Order: sequence, then C-alpha cells, then structure tokens
Amino acid sequence: MNLVSVNAGARPLVEQLLRQADTLGVAVRHDERGVCIVDAGIEAPGSVAAGLLVGEICMGGLGRVALRSGGSDWPTWLDVRSSQPVLACLGSQYAGWSLAASKEETGGKKFFALGSGPARALAGKEKLFGELAYRDQSAQGVLVLEVDRAPPAVVIDKVLRDCGLAPQGLTVILTPTSSPAGTTQVVARVLEVALHQAHESGFALADVIDGSGSAPLPAPSPDGVEAMGRTNDAILYGGRVHLTVKGSDEAARTLAAKLPSGNSRDHGRSFAEIFKEVQFDFYKIDPALFAPAEVWVSNISSGNTWHGGATDMDLLRRLWLKEAAA
Repeated sequence: MNLVSVNAGARPLVEQLLRQADTLGVAVRHDERGVCIVDAGIEAPGSVAAGLLVGEICMGGLGRVALRSGGSDWPTWLDVRSSQPVLACLGSQYAGWSLAASKEETGGKKFFALGSGPARALAGKEKLFGELAYRDQSAQGVLVLEVDRAPPAVVIDKVLRDCGLAPQGLTVILTPTSSPAGTTQVVARVLEVALHQAHESGFALADVIDGSGSAPLPAPSPDGVEAMGRTNDAILYGGRVHLTVKGSDEAARTLAAKLPSGNSRDHGRSFAEIFKEVQFDFYKIDPALFAPAEVWVSNISSGNTWHGGATDMDLLRRLWLKEAAA
C-alpha cells in the first residue's frame, strides 16, 4: 500500500481545479507565505462540478465521482467507485484530522475543523494510519476543510509542520456544506462511510477488494445545520454501496447484516433533528447510524453476494421535496 502516493495522485486534479477556477466558480488566492487557498463556497459561489472534482481530490485520485440522472425517486444521483477503496476512502478521503485553535491563538473566534483528503496521510496523526500501515511522502499536499471561514494562521502553521511541507507545497480547499460544492463532496463520501463502518465493525480491511456506491444529491440549504442534515440523510436513507471482498462467507454475510444504518437506534428521523436533540454533540449520536442505507457484499472467494438494509426514499422526499401543484 505504501507504494501509492495519494497526494501525487490528487495533484493533477488539484491543478485542474486551479486551472478551471473561473468555470467551476471557485476563487484561488495565496496567503502571505505562499499557501494556496481555494474558496469553493464561502465568498465564491462554487458549483456541483467543483464538488465532483473535490470529491475525487479527497480520494487521492484513486476514485471516480460522477453525476447520474435518477428516476422518479430523485432527479440527480452521485455515483462513486474505487478499485482501491480502503486507501482512497480511509487513507485519504475520511474527515479524521482534528484541527482546532483557541480564541487566544486566533485573536478572535475559536476555530475547529475536521481535515480530509490526501494531506492527512502526510501528517499521519490518526491511529488509523498505523492500522493501515500507510504513510505518504510528497513535496505537495492538499487538505479539504468543511468550514464557513478561512482557517487562521496558527492552523495553517500546524498543517505545514505536521505534513513537513513548505508553504508553496500546500493547497487548502474550503467547502462549506451549505454550498453546492460542499454538499456534493460530502455526499460523495457514501463509499467512505461504508468503509469506515466496516472498519469499526472489525472486518479485515485487507479483504476489501473493490467498492462502489450511490446516493441522491439534495439541494444545498443556506442553513448550516440543515445542510449538514441533508448530506447525512442522503447517505443514511438513500445511500447504496456494493463491496467486493475475499475470505469467508460468514464474514461477508455478517458485514452485509451489520453495515446498514437501519441497525441504529436513531434511524428513521432526519439527521438535523437528531443533531439538535443531542445539543449538537456528534458523540451522543449512535455511531451505527453513520452508514449507508443499503449494502451488497460480494465474496469472490465463493461467488456469493449478501444483501442488507433498504433505502427510505419516502422519508427523503418528505424532507426535501415540495410539490409545485396546489
């Protein structure tokens, strides 16, 4: 696994984002040290197209994210695929790097964000990288932050230090969830959510060979909590994932049974409602909820495929849709 550089893999996609900035609705600037900051939805309008590209950047160039026209259930869906899903999703895309700064450090408001994308693998701050036995080496790195304001200098300093990068080697992409790009790149995590849940359940990650997923793409909400609720609901109630694995049928069957979000005690209500109920504390939400709605697990060792869960598009339509006719 350590032969592949997710930062090198993402670099051509980052260059495409910068090159097509005007077309994609993003704004590019460099801070006083030379760090490249890409605004994909704070002051700049951003776009769904930018979000698709950011989704692929987050996967270190090891995955594909595309739009698809849906049927009567919902008009637009996202499709995600990777032939190296563990590295693409957990070694790169997963939002697992906690970055915080106090009021004293910022000279104003405290700051918190979870960093995602390839630069995580340069820093290797999460326990997950020891379990994956992976650490990237690259002179260039890219980090994605789901924030509504630019990170303060103290946070950028930490990223540079922990990643071992010169300022000119770092690109930071800002994608508030309330923007089209932000909503798109979060829904593009449908496969990553499944891989994370598989890891939490104890499934052997080395036995995961291939993965694909899809989820409906909602309209972004201008309200931050509602926007986050919609992106989560898209995966929890509309997400469908197919994993190809090797090993025993019992392990494959157990994974298909345990993986879907319907196993959670919190399942059946909008994520925004649940989040408000726990006073915006993620850690009070049942971790089993963070999973796709429906899964298939195909075992190439036996040729058998196991199915679990079901989507609830009726719930999503009630949450997202208003009929034009009186």
